[in-house]
Amino acid sequence: MPELISYEPATGAELWRGHVSDVDAEVAAARAAWPKWAAAPLSDRIERVRNFANRVRADLEIFADLIARETGKPLWEARTEIESVVNKVDISIRAYADRTSQRRLDGKAGSRSALRHKPHGVLAVLGPYNFPAHLPNGHIVPALIAGNAIVFKPSEKTPATGQMLIEYYRRSGIPEGVVRIAQGGPETGKALSQHADIDGLLFTGSAQTGIALNRQFAHRPDKILALEMGGNNPIIVWDTRDIHSAAVLVVQSAFLSAGQRCTAARRLIVKDALYDQIVDEVKKIADRLVIGEPHGEPPPFMGPVIDNDVCDNLVESFLALMSRGGRPIKHMVVPIQGRPFLAPGIIDVTDMQERPDIELFGPLLQVIRVADFTAAIDEANNTRFGLSASLIGGSATQYDEFWANSRAGIVNWNAPTNGASSSAPFGGIGLSGNHRPSAYYAADYCAYPVVSSENDVPKAMIGIGLKDEESSPVDAGK
Repeated sequence: MPELISYEPATGAELWRGHVSDVDAEVAAARAAWPKWAAAPLSDRIERVRNFANRVRADLEIFADLIARETGKPLWEARTEIESVVNKVDISIRAYADRTSQRRLDGKAGSRSALRHKPHGVLAVLGPYNFPAHLPNGHIVPALIAGNAIVFKPSEKTPATGQMLIEYYRRSGIPEGVVRIAQGGPETGKALSQHADIDGLLFTGSAQTGIALNRQFAHRPDKILALEMGGNNPIIVWDTRDIHSAAVLVVQSAFLSAGQRCTAARRLIVKDALYDQIVDEVKKIADRLVIGEPHGEPPPFMGPVIDNDVCDNLVESFLALMSRGGRPIKHMVVPIQGRPFLAPGIIDVTDMQERPDIELFGPLLQVIRVADFTAAIDEANNTRFGLSASLIGGSATQYDEFWANSRAGIVNWNAPTNGASSSAPFGGIGLSGNHRPSAYYAADYCAYPVVSSENDVPKAMIGIGLKDEESSPVDAGK
């Protein structure tokens, strides 16, 4: 049986080794376990996911250490990820009650109407490597509360975190058959997504993969598909006196998590008159960022990207932007040869004739200067993506204009593009999603509504269109 190996990005050391899963067996186990789980009382399902949260909370440091080592993210950031995993449970319980709970509806006199929600069945979950516990957990917990069974495929870059997440579900009293794991690479993901016995797929990852899944499911309207993809997110800096705070928000937006967030700012759009001040301050702060291994002292702002292939592709992308007319402001360099640490890159692409509309998933910020606010909004919308957008500075009137005209699912003012709350819906438009936002709204795609008209006894009559019982066919024709 083929093996899967995970290495620590910061050190190159082997972290985990396991076997590639048998997708047919995992789906069959989930299919067999699902009916009993779906029929269990809601209170029982909620009790078990609460138990999951308590167990993860008790082992926060253990779980955070694993995530830090497997992803390379700083330990402080891995801790916040585990806190999000724990908090997701209470948020999902509230969301289920708010979005998909049982309700009585107004009906005709003497009858009742009810709205209830049913689970879909067996749902596949494909998770990413940047938040390998929090993001799949954001699909899995609401799906379990609704009564679905799950087959979870972690990213092949973070299989150890995926395995630990599944173990916590099982230790919490959730039946082993209800939450299954399919370890493996892209072929495993394809086998799972194409499996005839899944009732839907919940995906977080790249636009390229999401588009392929959308095509694959185009002829299967009977299966639910929720796509949470990336972004080419803009952050506009306009009239503001606090240049330092504006620059800090830009740096947080662009370089937190080594730029490996789907909501990270990829494009800085700045007013001509502020260009020198803002760009100089952003570069000054970026130059001071501590880049180091997860447990380093002092704690680093950011760790490495996930692996050397991603690192090499980002460096090549920076050089490609330069070769096409981009003017480097801060070169993207590799401070430790052989390891995927990257110093953030900043490049002015204002004069490029064609700017690539792709998600460069790392600490690379493109800068575009514009003359007026209308041009800034036009430039912000100059993308096929539509996940997150932020305005720093400007007036309340300008923010209203920005909010009204921005093509994005998250629109912020004087706040970073990232750091979205799990207590709100999370999703985008265009190539960023398929109008099925996650986080608080995940409940919407984990169950479907069933409307019922109900009476204690059958009682009916036809009041029009019937012949008189005493008339004959001949009489009726006279």
